[in-house]
Amino acid sequence: MKKVRKAIFPVGGLGTRFLPATKAMPKEMLPVVDKPLIQYAVEEAAAAGIEEFIFVTGRGKTSIEDHFDHSFELESMLKDRGNNNALDDLSGLVRAPGSICYLRQQEPLGLGHAVWCARHLINDEPFAVLSADDFILSDQPCLKQMVEAYDDGNMVAVTNVPQQNVSRYGILDVDRDEGNKVWAKGVVEKPPVDKAPSNVAIIGRYVLLPEIFTHLERQERGAGGEIQLTDAFIPMIGKYPFVGYRFKGRRFDCGSKEGLLAANLNVAFKRDDLKQSVTQEIQALYDEISEHSQNVKIKGA
Repeated sequence: MKKVRKAIFPVGGLGTRFLPATKAMPKEMLPVVDKPLIQYAVEEAAAAGIEEFIFVTGRGKTSIEDHFDHSFELESMLKDRGNNNALDDLSGLVRAPGSICYLRQQEPLGLGHAVWCARHLINDEPFAVLSADDFILSDQPCLKQMVEAYDDGNMVAVTNVPQQNVSRYGILDVDRDEGNKVWAKGVVEKPPVDKAPSNVAIIGRYVLLPEIFTHLERQERGAGGEIQLTDAFIPMIGKYPFVGYRFKGRRFDCGSKEGLLAANLNVAFKRDDLKQSVTQEIQALYDEISEHSQNVKIKGA
């Protein structure tokens, strides 16, 4: 089995749910405390042994390229001021020369199309796909867990979601459930609640075989009129293993405002330099809510 060395980061989306903040800034650059979402995803990939980082971008995404490059003026200023901690943080962003590649997805035609755009850079080896929107807080990075558990075939990160939410996800048709690994006999993209085969949902981490490009090549439209990555799994099931991996950790949907806010609070609470002030702020907010609720009860009595 070949080592998983390459990772694709689909970052061409428009981020309309975060307007006006994302009018001039990519949604992947939205911060969780003091690091953008895309940086967390890249660090997760590096921790899993990824050597080549492929960004599938779109118009207005050049700040992502700048983020992972040297900023000589800023670095010089920090050096002159003796701010070595900040300087170390910046130097850690820059990968080895030639290990990062950027290419354009000219039209936002879906996740499957974004992955297909990188086909010529993958060659004949398994590869990972990471969605920065899915922020995963865990002791061991999610992709590292998956790479260590990977045997062959296509592997997707999964989690059980409330039944009323299944229409938001790709859902596995489960054949065998062994706890941290779930073997599937099918997959349905965003099924109606009453037709979902399970509540085992795919989230944005994948380890895939290069054979998937053969099926993405057909450019067939699926749910939402987009080229769905999940649809390309279907003709491969039976020929190759299709496994859902239940990772250890907590996932936040940072494609939503609620998820991004929750991720910020949880990360801040785990940091020694922020935990006390965040706890005080939450307590103050709780007291304010409690007082407001009490006043409403008194007025309505």
